[in-house]
Amino acid sequence: MVDPASVAEAVAAVTARIRAAAPGRVVELIAVTKGFDADAITAAVAAGCTAVGENYAQELQQKVQQLPTDAAWVRPEIHFIGQLQTNKVRSIASIVDVWQTVDRTSLADEIAKRAPEARVFVQVNMTDEPQKGGCAPGDAPTLVEHCRSAGLRVEGLMTVGPTSTDPRGTAEAFARLRSIGNQLGVSGLSMGMSGDFEVAIAHGATHVRIGGALFGPRPYRRTQIG
Repeated sequence: MVDPASVAEAVAAVTARIRAAAPGRVVELIAVTKGFDADAITAAVAAGCTAVGENYAQELQQKVQQLPTDAAWVRPEIHFIGQLQTNKVRSIASIVDVWQTVDRTSLADEIAKRAPEARVFVQVNMTDEPQKGGCAPGDAPTLVEHCRSAGLRVEGLMTVGPTSTDPRGTAEAFARLRSIGNQLGVSGLSMGMSGDFEVAIAHGATHVRIGGALFGPRPYRRTQIG
């Protein structure tokens, strides 16, 4: 269980930091609720968040069934931000609003089949870490074009910062993603999490994915892929 009052305070604090880091422009806060129960989503929405991020298909399905159904409830935009198996797309196609981890043509094709004209981000592995999802930077142009040809709406690029959290390496990764985005003519850049979102904003992030800074330590969950 999360404490709604604590979440509200944390959302206000993070929002203030985002505004300070990005004066004069809008950066969307995506509240990452993976690993928490559905009450984390309701607390985030009550605190003013309009978008949440989930990593696992089965967990997302279970939570959606537990969300309020009354007319006063304002459903948040749901971003899928975890590595995703193509055979799981069908189960969440009617739930997900934005697919942020499209990293291969087969996944793009399956999303296009199950959710025509879906909004997507192409995930790029800017750190060459094998445990992370994302296509190679050099493959991003081809994948973006493939998504567009399949009828998907490519809203931007997404990446995860270096595991090492080295400030210089983190800044370089985000700067390179921005450069690729400029070359491809996409405006969205989803990059930056609780430990590095201000660095990401300094390099053009339009969406930041924040979990721990809003909800505290994540409960233990068995490692899984969407």
